[in-house]
Amino acid sequence: MIFADKLIQLRKKSGWSQEELAQQMHVSRQSVSKWEGAQSVPDLEKMVQLSRLFHVTTDYLLKDEEGEPEPAPGEDPGEPLRRVSLEEASAFLEAKQRSARLIAFATMLCVLSPIGLILLGAMSEVPKYGIPENAAAGIGMILLLLLVAAATAMFILSGSRTSSYEILEKEPFETEYGVTGMVRERKEQFRETYVRNNVIGTCLCVLSVIPLFAGILIDEENDLLLCGMVCGMLAMIAVGVTFFIRVGTVWNSFQQLLQEGDYSPKNKKAFGASGGYWVLITAIYLACSFLTDRWDLTWIIWVAAAGLYSLLAAILRKRSEK
Repeated sequence: MIFADKLIQLRKKSGWSQEELAQQMHVSRQSVSKWEGAQSVPDLEKMVQLSRLFHVTTDYLLKDEEGEPEPAPGEDPGEPLRRVSLEEASAFLEAKQRSARLIAFATMLCVLSPIGLILLGAMSEVPKYGIPENAAAGIGMILLLLLVAAATAMFILSGSRTSSYEILEKEPFETEYGVTGMVRERKEQFRETYVRNNVIGTCLCVLSVIPLFAGILIDEENDLLLCGMVCGMLAMIAVGVTFFIRVGTVWNSFQQLLQEGDYSPKNKKAFGASGGYWVLITAIYLACSFLTDRWDLTWIIWVAAAGLYSLLAAILRKRSEK
């Protein structure tokens, strides 16, 4: 049996069309057609990629002989990869879209949580409002804890909605016929929304310092005004973050099903623990804010965390490629 016949056999056994195999290999459908028509042979890199994709040895693909596919070294032929159906993929995308709203809103509540404490603290220092300092601190803390508790509940609820799909994040899998095409089509339809929301979120975060500068220009001696402007800055950051998270969560769900980017088989292991990163950052933000009582400055932790995450992601990708 020549390579072309083996490729046809393996592709059909996996339930893929020529177009879907081409998408998995990042080549054109015409290239796959030529391989299967014995008009051309993949280069060495593509041959290795095919062996990994079908979990067979390169010797089996290259040698013109009969026989059953030879499992690649380290593969257990008795444990085939999990297959994701079209219905399951659609349900996963819908669950991610619903959870994206919860995660975005929960994150916004975390960023907004100190606003009541900041405003009430500033108002307690103005005699005309008649708010005792202890009462302001107590009420502010209650509001903060209520918002954080609500956000925590939303994070837990969001996680429970997608817990049955954890395998898509942590382990390799195969997709049934039609899944790849459906996901790519929905991803392309969503691309414009993804880009637009990222632009809006970036602009809001960059422009968020304007209220603070405006307060300084108007009356830098007015502490209540400045605290109000800090709250305005936090509100803009909170809204900007929701734009990032809502579209980012949906975009990542496409990448998970397509096994691209951070969710490609070689990167899954490296990024397996990244889910708890932002939970840790939230804890650090709240701890620093409580200990220092500088809620007007600790928001910088979110900016630093975003930059650090990008750096860590780049390092993990490099290590996974070795």
